[in-house]
Amino acid sequence: SGPLKDMNFSIPEGGGVRFVYQFTSEPPAVSFRATGEKDGIIDIVPKTGILYLNGSLDRETKAVHRLQVESLDEKGNIVKGPYAVTIYVEDINDNPPEFDQLKYTGVVRQNSRPGKPFMSVHATDRDDPTTPHAQLTYSILHHFPNPYGEMLFQIDNVTGAISPSKKGSHYLDPQKQDTFTLVVTVKDMAGMTMNAFTSSTDVIITVKESLWKAPPVIRIQENSTQVHPVNITQVHSNEPDVIYDLFEKEKLPRLPFSIDQNGVIYVTEPLDREEKDTYSFFAVTKDNHGELVDKPLHIQVIVEDINDNPPVCQPDLTVIEVQENEGGGSNIGSLVATDMDEKDTLNSRLRFKIESQVPAVPTSNLFFIQQDTGVLQLPSHSLNKRIAANYSLKVLVTDGVFQTICDVQIHVIDINDQIPIFEKSDYGRVTVAENVPAGTVILEIQATDGDEPATGSSYVIYQVKEGDPNNSFIIETDPETNRGFVKISKTLDFEATPVYNLVINATNPEPLVPGVQYNSSSLTLFKVFVTNVDDPPVFHKPVYKAEVSEDIPVNTLVMMVEAYDPEGDTVRYSLEGDVRKWLKIDSTTGQIYTASTLDREQQEVYTVEVVASEQNNAAQKSKISFVLHLNDVNDNPPRLVMEYPPFFCHPLVGGEKTFIQATDDDEQWYYSSFTFSLVGDANMKNNWEISKVNATHAYLSPKHPNFEEKVYNVPVIINDNGRPPLERKVNLEVNVCKCSSENSCF
Repeated sequence: SGPLKDMNFSIPEGGGVRFVYQFTSEPPAVSFRATGEKDGIIDIVPKTGILYLNGSLDRETKAVHRLQVESLDEKGNIVKGPYAVTIYVEDINDNPPEFDQLKYTGVVRQNSRPGKPFMSVHATDRDDPTTPHAQLTYSILHHFPNPYGEMLFQIDNVTGAISPSKKGSHYLDPQKQDTFTLVVTVKDMAGMTMNAFTSSTDVIITVKESLWKAPPVIRIQENSTQVHPVNITQVHSNEPDVIYDLFEKEKLPRLPFSIDQNGVIYVTEPLDREEKDTYSFFAVTKDNHGELVDKPLHIQVIVEDINDNPPVCQPDLTVIEVQENEGGGSNIGSLVATDMDEKDTLNSRLRFKIESQVPAVPTSNLFFIQQDTGVLQLPSHSLNKRIAANYSLKVLVTDGVFQTICDVQIHVIDINDQIPIFEKSDYGRVTVAENVPAGTVILEIQATDGDEPATGSSYVIYQVKEGDPNNSFIIETDPETNRGFVKISKTLDFEATPVYNLVINATNPEPLVPGVQYNSSSLTLFKVFVTNVDDPPVFHKPVYKAEVSEDIPVNTLVMMVEAYDPEGDTVRYSLEGDVRKWLKIDSTTGQIYTASTLDREQQEVYTVEVVASEQNNAAQKSKISFVLHLNDVNDNPPRLVMEYPPFFCHPLVGGEKTFIQATDDDEQWYYSSFTFSLVGDANMKNNWEISKVNATHAYLSPKHPNFEEKVYNVPVIINDNGRPPLERKVNLEVNVCKCSSENSCF
């Protein structure tokens, strides 16, 4: 109660008859009168000044009632007033949401992009849109039929937009199922409470065949004389008003294809199969914001060959050596020619024919060439170097359209009736350090051959015949002098092989004539002595890894590393990079122990360098990495995460609540669900309540509106339900304060 003045009241809708306020009178006033928007519900008792409701308010009918109240004397004259009395009707959740339609229908194309909406549902709620009472959440309740056990469709819970799910994008097929019925629900109170109102509607979805399909492989004949660009295919999007584009992943200097905004794909210029025989690119569709609408379509183009390339001689001049005693019918060599047209087609089929022979002695058809292979033969006669030492052939090579003349020179060489003879039968010994690099020449050797110089009969090939099972040596020949250079081909190892007893033979590339054989004159010996070089220790593994729990005791063995010294020296171990001083190593055994308490929250993967050094020469050392992965244990209690201190605006009207959030430094499975509870006496629990929202959040709310303006200390216990469970007591300072228009404390 109180004196007559301008006043505002907030009253929840519904609730029936109730007392609102009593105005007190001051002489000579003896009664009160109320006028204005009473709507038959609001009135005042004239004698007592009691403002009351004789029925229920309805916010959806009228949200604000504006009255004028005045006091009167015994004669009915106004003593005070009129004063403005405004009653604001507070919303309660008394209206269920309603869909705009009893039933919805929609069409989706096969292979539509997941998450791309193809239709929407919409509902409204008559409650106050600024409160959770009218905040709507959509969901799919049923899905008929459901052949895959997973939803083929999804709905945006805020907008009501329906789109294919990832599964639906892949499996929707009108040949298997062309109609689906979804039962879509809408719930008010933002879906956060069991007391929310729920409505539902049917959504009938028809699946149609996708228009967005990759065309068959496109074949285009090279070097086309048509006017370009030329239409080669067309693609169609499932969506209207899209922007078509092409892209390729090969990073070509140019892509000779284009697409217009009707999806027609063109080749923009003549193609050359010999330059590129296939093209692979993608057609895409985008919306006005540049976002992809459909999945990219793979477009494949094969460039078909025409006979547009002549045969090419490989090399320009073919040189063949033939021994003068070569028998009739022998293959003496081959003419090689190529054609850049498509392999294994008639366009690249080559045929050979001898056009001329110089000199034409003793006959003009001394040589024969196989027309399909280019293999040259002696038909019947052997050659005589005294008659002619060299022959020049002109060979016609044709592919059916083009022809080329290739030159062949045939050199008649002396028969190979002399063997290579070494200048020494024993080259003694050579001493080599084991760390000499591969490719180093360690010895020069020489054999001579009495056959015609600069021919295959006199050229000397050196080979290690015995004493080198691992092919540690190679011998190269100087073609001008036939001198041999013995080289190291692989790194030598004193510990594996300290001495090599090598046997070298010398041969010719041309076979010896019958009756002549290689003998001991074509063999030589020498020894290679490998000297030791001090090598650093060698670890058995390139890296060592271990996985332990972060709570293992100090001095726990976590790994044993092993290294050996090739020379047999004792190995000593040490650690480098142990910045947290978590580890120690036994210098003799290589066993690695924990030196202090580990902590995954500081570093989950801890890497140090293990050093192995020789006991007698510490400068000779090797390093490898030891990687220690720490597994989590529940050793961190939960804690609150608050962006700002919690507060409530005074005066409280009921229903207020504030979010509190907990987190934990341990790995996720240890705090998948926090438990929140209040501690304190009965008075504390009568004033506050805490209710869980999800795994990490809870609501803190006052149980009644009768709070003073001050800071309240609210003790909360948070339990992480871990193994073992850990909890933390937190004293929340909750401010009940006057609030500004921005809903923050003054």
